[in-house]
Amino acid sequence: MTDYGEEQRNELEALESIYPDSFTVLSENPTSFTITVTSEAGENDETVQTTLKFTYTEKYPDEIPLYELLSQENLENNDVTKILKLLQEQAEENLGMVMIFTLVSAVQEKLNEMVDQIKTRIEEEKRQKEIEAEEAEKQCFHGTPVTIENFLSWKATFDAEILENKRKKMKEEEQSGKNKLTGKQLFERDHNLDTSDIQFLEEAGNSVEVDESLFQEMEDLELEDEEDDPDYNPVNLDSD
Repeated sequence: MTDYGEEQRNELEALESIYPDSFTVLSENPTSFTITVTSEAGENDETVQTTLKFTYTEKYPDEIPLYELLSQENLENNDVTKILKLLQEQAEENLGMVMIFTLVSAVQEKLNEMVDQIKTRIEEEKRQKEIEAEEAEKQCFHGTPVTIENFLSWKATFDAEILENKRKKMKEEEQSGKNKLTGKQLFERDHNLDTSDIQFLEEAGNSVEVDESLFQEMEDLELEDEEDDPDYNPVNLDSD
């Protein structure tokens, strides 16, 4: 008769020795424990990780143990589905033998594969971004090919803008001309303008100063005598 309890205890001791930093006992009846599995580091130190929970059934290992994923890191939903499927396949293949180490090892290998897939996905995304950047740069240099249709469309828009600008300018000039008053209109609007100069002189009074140095006395002026003028001709004067 198989002593299931003895087999389970022996396996627990072996697992605790193999996974000292990631093995944790949750309960003893039923026996339940967790093992955290982390992939090897990728090229850029990226990793994927999951914590597996196992619970022994009464007749384990002749029965498949209960298992689930308590947590995961950097795993997508389809990755979780793949891991659960892998656990089921491995459990069925190893039925009748203690199998936790085999199950954990299979998950470990799967996570390592996923890291490589993540690396490939990151490289593909990077390459795709580079291609899109190159295409965008080409568009900046080459622009839109000119066809008769898009040229005529552009010209119609351009001519409409020019016409509209001319209309605005004419309207502004017309408006500016209406607002500009003539001298007559200014006097008619402000009657003080016609007496402003006189009022200024009256208010100034004797305070208005004249700089006499600006004028010279008549005797200081050098005036040429008509007889000294070589072009002087008295005959012409009589004839006038």
